[in-house]
Amino acid sequence: MGMNRRYHASRALLAGGWAGEVELEVDAQGLIVALRPESPAGDAERLAGPLIPGMPNLHSHAFQRAMAGLTEKGGPEGDSFWSWREQMYRFLERLTPEDVELIATRLYIEMLEAGYTSVAEFHYLHHDPAGQPYANPAEMGERIAAAAATAGIGLTLLPVFYAQGNFGGAPATAGQRRFLHGLEDFQRLLDSLAATVRTQPWQRLGLAPHSLRAVTPGQLRELLRQLDGLDPQAPIHIHAAEQQKEVDDCLAWCGQRPVEWLLSETGLGPRWCLVHATHLLPSETTGLAASGAVAGLCPSTEGDLGDGFFDAPRYLAAGGRFGIGGDSHVGVDPFQELRLFEYGQRLRQQRRNVLVSELGASLGGRLYRAAQAGGAQALAQPIAGLAVGQRADWLVLDVDDPALAEQQDDGLLDAAIFGPTRRPVRDVMVAGQWRVREGRHPQSAFSLARYRALMRRLRS
Repeated sequence: MGMNRRYHASRALLAGGWAGEVELEVDAQGLIVALRPESPAGDAERLAGPLIPGMPNLHSHAFQRAMAGLTEKGGPEGDSFWSWREQMYRFLERLTPEDVELIATRLYIEMLEAGYTSVAEFHYLHHDPAGQPYANPAEMGERIAAAAATAGIGLTLLPVFYAQGNFGGAPATAGQRRFLHGLEDFQRLLDSLAATVRTQPWQRLGLAPHSLRAVTPGQLRELLRQLDGLDPQAPIHIHAAEQQKEVDDCLAWCGQRPVEWLLSETGLGPRWCLVHATHLLPSETTGLAASGAVAGLCPSTEGDLGDGFFDAPRYLAAGGRFGIGGDSHVGVDPFQELRLFEYGQRLRQQRRNVLVSELGASLGGRLYRAAQAGGAQALAQPIAGLAVGQRADWLVLDVDDPALAEQQDDGLLDAAIFGPTRRPVRDVMVAGQWRVREGRHPQSAFSLARYRALMRRLRS
């Protein structure tokens, strides 16, 4: 067992608020074991700027990082999420397990440099291009876990169950063949990946029924039973109500909307994360908030795909929990995601500071704290801020960024989210290990060179 390490921050955002001259003690497992505000630095490592908890990214499809810029050529009349999805299916036809690991490694390095310290990977690319399992059926999931270990980011791996093409048991399309499983095969996949993530202390397993389009009610019940047999505390993520067409198709199938059905049929609770939840009635919005589940919001992707606006004022007023995700990774920046989240509400309401909690309060402070807490809940890892017993996942802000100059405490978060910052993050720690120093990950140049070579092949 190694010795505990001590760090000293002139200012730090702790669970109870900002504090000065904080000594943080971290054990060999990367957990915070002591916090001592108003302490002299002594021989502790002095941090180069204000300290805030790292941000979890609660929704990722890593392979889609390599699609950025490929779908902006002007599609047919009515270009939409559904036409984008067909382009995505064509793109993934060429990806090998080696490609997926390389893309994910590059993405996770970019996430760390931007201020994400953990990620929930909603992993549905399971099989070979013909739809057949690899010799090791868990290979693709193992590649994701390996990429996270290489980059040094925390991971909640969410194997996706996908069995049908639309509500009511409609057959899957040819473009979906790499995603599909039966229940028995999927149980074996879960068992195998549970063993894989146990080899890394900052990784864990959850479950992602893809959507009510892709999973029947009977399959969903059996999936939850399978998961509980492995880990009754494991998180459950599902896409829900991203597009109006999905809502209309669900109504035609069962007479209920997707979130309405989930609220009435699944015992929705704090283990759950509903990704997007864009098209909700007021009763669904308040019901989701009351359930204790997390709304997984992905503003850059939702804007890119033309999804619509989440009813954030009603949801937050009802005490709803939320986190942010990169989804298709047209953006890899937690501060930008929060900015877009608020700006979407401003455009919708035609006023400013829509999501502020009270008169005179910091909007950036509210958004960052809420997304950090919601992300920690959705990933089901000990990453809920700078507190004893939580993992040492933190960011040292770069006060040399002009937008942060002379800002203090929550003013730093306001400036990082809403100011003209380019690189607000200087140093990044995950599980007690420095992953980024002075804005750069040690493997960044090497991973970029490999990524460039891959992109030349994919776009040839």
